[in-house]
Amino acid sequence: MTALDLDFTRKQFPAFASPVLSSHAFFENAGGSYPCIQVIDRLTRFYHDRKVQPYGPYPGGQAAGAEMDEARVKLAAMMAVRPAQVSFGPSTSANTYVLAQAVRAWLKGDAKAAIVVTNQDHEANSGVWRRLADEGIEVREWRLDPETGALDPANLSALLADGQVRLVAFPHCSNVIAEVNDVAAISALAHAAGAKVVVDGVSYAPHGFPDFPALGCDAYLFSAYKTYGPHQGIMVLDEAFGMELPGQGHFFNHGTLYKRHTPAGPDHAQVAACAGMADYVDALAAHHGITGDAGAKGRGVHDLMRAQEIQVIQPLLDYFAARNDLRLIGPRDAARRAPTVAVELSGAAEPVSEELGRHGIACWAGDFYAVRPLEALGIAREKGVLRLSAAHYTSADDVARLIRALDQVL
Repeated sequence: MTALDLDFTRKQFPAFASPVLSSHAFFENAGGSYPCIQVIDRLTRFYHDRKVQPYGPYPGGQAAGAEMDEARVKLAAMMAVRPAQVSFGPSTSANTYVLAQAVRAWLKGDAKAAIVVTNQDHEANSGVWRRLADEGIEVREWRLDPETGALDPANLSALLADGQVRLVAFPHCSNVIAEVNDVAAISALAHAAGAKVVVDGVSYAPHGFPDFPALGCDAYLFSAYKTYGPHQGIMVLDEAFGMELPGQGHFFNHGTLYKRHTPAGPDHAQVAACAGMADYVDALAAHHGITGDAGAKGRGVHDLMRAQEIQVIQPLLDYFAARNDLRLIGPRDAARRAPTVAVELSGAAEPVSEELGRHGIACWAGDFYAVRPLEALGIAREKGVLRLSAAHYTSADDVARLIRALDQVL
């Protein structure tokens, strides 16, 4: 496979030429990626020429509505779904909350209903589901291995054995453990037991947009601002499941899936700008000779991104694995994880991130709303972890610079 052209790729991101941002090697991608120029251009154009009520019977309204529709169509094609399956919301946390309220109503009155959650998740895909216990719904916990942080599918099988589980919620990968879970295999396991599947893709989607049919889940949620776009949440729903769930939007919109679970109007400009995410994938595909329909291009760029990240981040994993004064969280093999690398230090992690900032490294430390996984791993919340997160535009030089800084700071 052709290697990622890093020079071409970084030219798509104005941040690398910014006098404010370019002074530091950027390792806070898991908190929010740089936006690509295609998104910035679309957002700017919308505010210049389209910032009126979309779909109105005049040129600006028609252009605004058309660009919002274009974003849904382009993203849907890239993820191999129909446009109606793609919903926008203010954040993934908000989208997950709304989805949980739909499930709450869906399961109301089912005295034997149970759901499965994990303690590997960001709290957005954990707390809202756990609160369904208030309605008498049994909440079962699929627990991670306290040594490795991994989720064992055999343990899920035991939770599903009695056939009472109606829904399983888990992450494509954790935002601190980073091991990539086999979504397709877990979805098949859950479906065989009669359960629906909700996947938090926030920490994985930046490393390759999802091929929704191949994953086999019923809902997949991720964040545009972590996938090179604006601050929006994106939710992809299986059509049958989405229409079966009680609607959470205005009653007169319940017949349209992308409006059915959208209780408030989305940010028009940011929805329109999300088309730039697909434009960026198209640009990478064209430059690297990846052909086919939008889904094929999406899959090809996914593989291109992952290959680059695996190569670049492995030296950092090797560096941490060789040290005895810290604990590397998650797999040591870059191919088994996202390039989000968290480590437990001997003391509090945040002062170390601050010191790294003085050495030209942009990163952070803390619990990252992953309080349950850290507790399960035996890491105190007030201590936190140092997290260093890369993306496909991270260079080998960035990683080398990071390792030199770590040598001085740790």
